[in-house]
Amino acid sequence: MAEGPDKESKTEEPTEKKIRDSVEKGKVPVSREASIFATMIALLIVLGFLAADGVRSLATMLSRLIDDPSGFRLRNGADAVEFIAVIGMGSARFLAPIFIVLAVAGLAASFLQNAPRLVPERLKPELSRISIAQGWGRIFGAQGRVEFGKSAFKFCAISIVVMIVLRAEEAGAVNAMFGDPAAVPELILTAAMRLVSTICIATIVLVALDLVWARFHWRRELRMTRQELKDEFKQAEGDPLVKSRLRSLARDRARKSMLAAVPRATLVIANPTHYAIALKYKHGEDAAPTVLAKGQDLVALKIREVAEKNRVPVVEDKALARSMYDAVHVDRVIPQEFFRPVAEIIYFLHSRKPAARSG
Repeated sequence: MAEGPDKESKTEEPTEKKIRDSVEKGKVPVSREASIFATMIALLIVLGFLAADGVRSLATMLSRLIDDPSGFRLRNGADAVEFIAVIGMGSARFLAPIFIVLAVAGLAASFLQNAPRLVPERLKPELSRISIAQGWGRIFGAQGRVEFGKSAFKFCAISIVVMIVLRAEEAGAVNAMFGDPAAVPELILTAAMRLVSTICIATIVLVALDLVWARFHWRRELRMTRQELKDEFKQAEGDPLVKSRLRSLARDRARKSMLAAVPRATLVIANPTHYAIALKYKHGEDAAPTVLAKGQDLVALKIREVAEKNRVPVVEDKALARSMYDAVHVDRVIPQEFFRPVAEIIYFLHSRKPAARSG
């Protein structure tokens, strides 16, 4: 009961990450009908190009044994081994090409559907495979019903094809009973080729539909809920709460670093309560005034407080402080358009120092 609502809640298409993770775990769309179809095509190739010559050579070898069994010497165990080796090599020469063609066809069917990939996780045993409850669900679930429908369609199609082909070959089979026995293998080979080729044609529609269904079912199983999309976004982009906390910590560190640099400032330009910019300039050492700190509202008041404690001159200029606040950056020299007004303030402060010392 819990599986239904969960599947209904999966309304979002899978993301690229979800698809990539599924492929890395070996969960890829595979059509069994395509593999069976490839095997049938391989069998048709075997019957058309390999079976005739292979059967002829094997029949020639066996006919000598049947016609003249005394020609084979079987006096001891070594002779028996040699006899079995001869028969085995003849059979292997006949069967090896067939197995190779069938194996290549099966591998090609798998590789054309999905790129080959080694997934050790798929080799691990799963207890769900021996679970009666989950096995019952697989048999009578949606996938089980689809497989049953495909099997029923194949059974009906193949039964009809076999009946049509056998009825067409009925007259030839009856005539072969009164003809040359040497023509029987060729008759059987021809009937087998017709039967296999007709089955391939009859099931090609099923193979195409199964390929489409395998892809559709795979993507449907990978669908995600809205919560899964949010969780994946958080993993990819970072939790917004954590990122906000990190930004807050970074601002705190930058603020403390700025306030620690204020005692080294030459002057502070301030709007009485809203803005404050701490500048450092030493004649002969600095090419232009450098911004040590800047702040707004409470930070501006803190900069003024630190400057006053360390006897750093605070110059109130509302227009200059407001315009400089948006244009300057910490640890950089001020823009060129502010050179003249700042130079006038520095000159004014330096001109007051002799008067203060004499007073």
